Amino acid sequence: MRRPPRRAGRSPRGACRVSSGARRRIVLATHNPHKVAEFQALVASVRSDLDVVPYDGPEPVEDGVTFAQNALIKARAAAAHTRLPALADDSGICVDVLGGAPGVFSAYWAGHAKDAGANLELLLDQLSDVADPHRTAQFVSTIALVTPGGGAETVEGRWPGRLARAASGAGGFGYDPVFIPDGQEEGAQRTVGEWSAEEKNAHSHRARAFAALQPLLERL
Repeated sequence: MRRPPRRAGRSPRGACRVSSGARRRIVLATHNPHKVAEFQALVASVRSDLDVVPYDGPEPVEDGVTFAQNALIKARAAAAHTRLPALADDSGICVDVLGGAPGVFSAYWAGHAKDAGANLELLLDQLSDVADPHRTAQFVSTIALVTPGGGAETVEGRWPGRLARAASGAGGFGYDPVFIPDGQEEGAQRTVGEWSAEEKNAHSHRARAFAALQPLLERL
């Protein structure tokens, strides 16, 4: 007895075939348009077939006490809501003389309004009497990747530098206008607020964490 012909576009088990040019989506668990733009540029440099889409669901309670815990909370919520693979970044600035604060509280340092300008102003006020050699700090980014099946991975990137005494530059967001990264030539040091988006994406804490994430995305 002859078998009926297979339907076009179907595998022997009935699953849809995905062409080599097919695009896939991955949701970024944030409502912050600046982070969405950064991740779209970073992911495009590794996976041209992967579209980063912003998360439009409810925000979970971020009650973790580490960057990794909060990143996983957000990524798991986005994966459950959208049934897509999900990325989440939890990041902040850690000031040495403050014992690593603001840390996970960076976005809420001046209160739950998440006012970036107020956060920055409060941090500068707290450090107003701190001498330049002791104004060291680092940006930290932890990225979580969660799949709908429950798989979860985290990676981390750190960007050392120091804090300026006043904000400078209109680029970036958050604490960027007061953060002076290490490794710049003496006399030509700029805050991240004075960097281009391309410069920041090549050197930032998020870029460093993303470098560790690349093998996970390539296997996705």
